[in-house]
Amino acid sequence: MTSLEKLTLFYDGACPLCQAEILYLSRRNQAGLLDFVDIHSEEYDPNTVGVSCEQALAAMYGQYANGKLIQGVEVFPEAYRRANLPVMAWVFSRKPLQPFLQVGYRFFAKNRHTISKLLGPAALGLVRATASKANL
Repeated sequence: MTSLEKLTLFYDGACPLCQAEILYLSRRNQAGLLDFVDIHSEEYDPNTVGVSCEQALAAMYGQYANGKLIQGVEVFPEAYRRANLPVMAWVFSRKPLQPFLQVGYRFFAKNRHTISKLLGPAALGLVRATASKANL
């Protein structure tokens, strides 16, 4: 796993489901191959990244240490590889599943705040609770 290049994920910190995913990934980031930047923070510079805030809100973006950008469903297997989640990485990288994953992701991205109002607090609570139990 150490041969993987570092990946920065740009996420919507105002979305509880997005927060839950980032918190989960950050807790699995033992190899230090992932960085996380909330697009609403001062740390996010659209000019440096080359992605406007509007674009970043419309799709998940990741950027390799070499500067190459990836977006949408393509980000997830790369993030999961770096978080040592090989089954998730495998599922999200399967070519036959890509059309379904793309449609599902576009629907989620467009409706994430509505979906997140329904599921986000529970997901965020679950991630926090499992992290607390792991630290006992």
